[in-house]
Amino acid sequence: MSDDKFSLDQIREHWTRQAMEHGQSPAASWSDVNVIEMEIREILQYLAEGERVLDVGCGTGYSTLQFAAQRRIAIRGLDLIPEMIAEARARLRNVVTGLPGTVDFGVGDITGLNEPDSTYDKVVVIRAIINLGDWPRQRQGLGECVRVLKPGGLLLLSEATLQGWRQLNTFRREWNLPEIPVPPFNRYLDQEEVCSAVAPGLELVKLVDFASTYYVGTRVLKPLLARALGATVDVANPEMEWNRWFAQLPAVGNYGTQKLFVFRKA
Repeated sequence: MSDDKFSLDQIREHWTRQAMEHGQSPAASWSDVNVIEMEIREILQYLAEGERVLDVGCGTGYSTLQFAAQRRIAIRGLDLIPEMIAEARARLRNVVTGLPGTVDFGVGDITGLNEPDSTYDKVVVIRAIINLGDWPRQRQGLGECVRVLKPGGLLLLSEATLQGWRQLNTFRREWNLPEIPVPPFNRYLDQEEVCSAVAPGLELVKLVDFASTYYVGTRVLKPLLARALGATVDVANPEMEWNRWFAQLPAVGNYGTQKLFVFRKA
């Protein structure tokens, strides 16, 4: 894993550029929209009618609006980058049909949430902790999520993990594929560190490797097939039918870098 990591200012500049370049496209958060859609489907299983939900690191609100469109919830989306929130508010204004849920957006820092204690039934965090630069800040952000969650509530934490990343690269090395690096603006999470950091306040209910099959299909089989056939295709292109097909398959194995932690507050 490279030590050439971005500073906090560089991380913020990166995501500001993403918002300005991609606007309301989900690519402002991540180019692989297939994983975003799988992530949304997985998280929706844990959101119930009438709940108050906090979506921390909401980006331009792509997932937030889908949650509100499919559940009658009151959801508040927060992101550190003002340009992301500007796009999220524009997205909300462009919603043509009425939402069963209510939505509002604001600028907020996960390491110091301006939210009361024990307020939310569910706290959703999507790829926000990995953008905090170092473990002390990541642990602080996790602590803030625990603080604002109601007793009995769920923390739904969808983040990239070191364990999944290593397992995927082990698979790739067996077939002489190069290692996929961790982006310089990310610090992937150690699953055991995360569980220890939120204990005893939170109990791990489930760790869902929802994208394992997709990662094998798109990060191992796809480049292998392209190499075997000598095909001149961009194997990193997530918009290919190959990717869409693998996104529909059941998850098997532990090869997904992106995983969903489901924690319950005591």
